[in-house]
Amino acid sequence: MVRSKRREIKRFARFSTVGAIGALVDFAVFNVMLNVLHVLPLLSQAGSFLAAVTSNFILNRKWTYKDSRSKPWTTQLAQYGLVNLAGLLIRTPIFNGLANLFDRLLVGRQMPFGLSLYSVSHNLALGGAIGIVLFWNFFVNRFWTYGDVELGK
Repeated sequence: MVRSKRREIKRFARFSTVGAIGALVDFAVFNVMLNVLHVLPLLSQAGSFLAAVTSNFILNRKWTYKDSRSKPWTTQLAQYGLVNLAGLLIRTPIFNGLANLFDRLLVGRQMPFGLSLYSVSHNLALGGAIGIVLFWNFFVNRFWTYGDVELGK
């Protein structure tokens, strides 16, 4: 039992590491879309989410759940896609609500490094939304997408 708990903690740590890489991808793509290409914030966060999900699927399949091979990768990709589509549906209103909240909280304040209030509030909102959806993604993917991996193995 102790061994299986350690194994799941290790998987969560790997999943979180992959998630951190995904968050870097998410923030990078988001800021390019928002600040360079001047795409609307909601579309920027959706596009950056898709880029992060793609990198996360590859890394999770190759590293976090490398022992998950009883299902074809196409089946896992479809399941992963559905889980993350639901995650995007959860994330978008959270992102929007947090962006509005941070806009109100930060209005009139001096932004660091010459950043705009618009950029700071939307990046803070993205960070909050990523953190919340992390748990949805981990648990649903762990027990559905990668459910063929036995606990503790």
